[in-house]
Amino acid sequence: MCFYCKGDMKPATTTHVVTYNDCLIVIKNVPCEECDQCGEIEYSDEVMKRLEMIVNNAKKLLQEFSIIDYAKVA
Repeated sequence: MCFYCKGDMKPATTTHVVTYNDCLIVIKNVPCEECDQCGEIEYSDEVMKRLEMIVNNAKKLLQEFSIIDYAKVA
């Protein structure tokens, strides 16, 4: 159940975007739960841990723009 609108949460994938200094990190195909009413996205604890790891690794590369496929690195 959605925290905001109480709609039903359904399994889905999304794109997670992080800005860091002057860099943009885009992680696509991230597994999530998405509300079928308002579109709110929720990540599991496991996905959040992996996202944090992916973002921290991307920060080390210091590229201006990074696109990462979650399924290929998680």
